[in-house]
This record gives sequence, C-alpha cells and structure tokens, in this order.
Amino acid sequence: MTTPSLQAVSAAERHLIALDLDGTVLSHGFGEGAGDDPNGGRIDPDLAAAIRALEAAGHEVVIATGRSVDATLPIVERLGIRPQWVVAANGAVTLKRDALAPRAYRREMVEAFDPSDALQKIRTQLVTARFAVELADGGFLYTEQIPTGTLPAEQRQVTFDELLGVQASRVVVVSPDHRLEEFVGAVRTLGLTHVSYAVGTTSWLDIAPDGVTKASALEVVRERVGIDASRVFAAGDGRNDIDMLTWASRRGDGVAMGQAVPEVQKVAARVTGTIEENGLLTALQQRFPGLV
Repeated sequence: MTTPSLQAVSAAERHLIALDLDGTVLSHGFGEGAGDDPNGGRIDPDLAAAIRALEAAGHEVVIATGRSVDATLPIVERLGIRPQWVVAANGAVTLKRDALAPRAYRREMVEAFDPSDALQKIRTQLVTARFAVELADGGFLYTEQIPTGTLPAEQRQVTFDELLGVQASRVVVVSPDHRLEEFVGAVRTLGLTHVSYAVGTTSWLDIAPDGVTKASALEVVRERVGIDASRVFAAGDGRNDIDMLTWASRRGDGVAMGQAVPEVQKVAARVTGTIEENGLLTALQQRFPGLV
C-alpha cells in the first residue's frame, strides 16, 4: 500500500469530491458475500489512502450514497476520513459534522413527504412486492423482511396501511419475483419520481421526495462551501447516480464506473475502470496528479 501526500490547496484550488459508496468505493458492500452487515465489502487500501490524502490537502470530500445514515457512517469511519458533509438516502438526508452529536454527525437537512400515493399506485402494479418506508427521523417501517445491509438499524414490521400518512424520507420497494427490467418497466408506467437499481439479484426501487436526488443535496453543499461548479468531481455506478453525474459533468468532472450500465455511462463526462480494476483510484489520479 502506498501512502500519498498532497500539498495543502488554496481556496481557489479546492474541489468538491462527491463519492458514491457501493460499487464505487466499496465492492460487494451488500448482496452476495456481505449478508446483512452494513460494514461488509472491501475497500481497496490504496483508494482509501488516496481519499484521506485529498481530504487532508483541504478538498471537500463528500460521501453521497443511497444508504441510510446508520449504514453510511460505519463506512465513513472505515475510510478514516472526517468529512464535514455526508449525503445519505439518495439526497433526502444531509448530515453535517458535529462533535457533540451521536457518531459526530447531525441531520442538517431532511426532505420528507407523504408516501401514500406512491405506495398505493405501486401496489396495484406489483402485488407481490415488499414495501418499506424510511422515516424522516431515521426509523424504518416494513411490511416483509427485505435485505437490510444498507438500511437503518431501528426497524419495525407493520401492515401496509400503517405505511400510509407518515412523513418519509424515502420509500423502498423490493420485488424478488421480478427481473430488474420488468420491475423498471412496471414502475415507469406509474409516472413516479423514482430511482431504481439492483441489489444483488433483487429488484429494488427507491422513491424520494419530488425533485430530491444526490445532485440536489450536493448543489446545496457546493453553494454552502463556496466551491465553483468547475471544481466538482463526482463518481458513481448506479442509476441512482445519474442525476449526480449529470450535475457534475455540466462544468466539472462526472465519472462513471466501468461496470455501470450504458444509461449511467452516457451522462458522465468520462468512464473509468470497473470497481474490480480500482477504477475510482485511476480517475482520482488522473484528476489529481499528485496522488500518483
């Protein structure tokens, strides 16, 4: 393992570096081989060292993930970084570092909505699906057990009707009986704002508040820290990264991982190697030559 070091950057040189976790930083972080352990999966030591070096040099490293807060902070701790901002639940929850808060982060911004309409529409199309709601306060309600590796620790099983009328930061729908293509096709007919992706062999759907994405949360962070859009670097691999990569690529550097599906790759400014090829490290070294 190498230990890169970078010179401290000036305010005019600081970048906002937004990193997805599963499939970008973390390999096999959920699904086969990881079970329900949110700390499962492998982080390449050289990649972790590079991320720490970028943070130490003064760049604004921001983790941006679809994971819940409970499943995100252990990975941040494993990376050995102390970012000021963390974006979870696909942009619905933004954390800010606070030494007095539990695990040193407080909920700075939470987007919430009533999921009733979305849930009832989906249930008419996907009658065998399993439904869950991540609450604005961090709790999690579910109708049937679903893979939990990226979800909150505090969970409670309820009836479908008990999911209606709550304040949610996202809706989760899992359908083991459908291939992802069938699942996405069924959901598209409903006209919902949604993000869909596969977790292992399971078709998985996230629905966020209208207009809320990783990109919307990251733009708020970018404005708060005063970094120009031309100095944005973002990397991801899933359909839930499409808005983030589009946002970053407008004036900055949006990087799709090599294993990403074509619809993700086409919105990125460039495509790097796969997670197995340590593609994120390659992309960071190309953007920040001092890491080599």
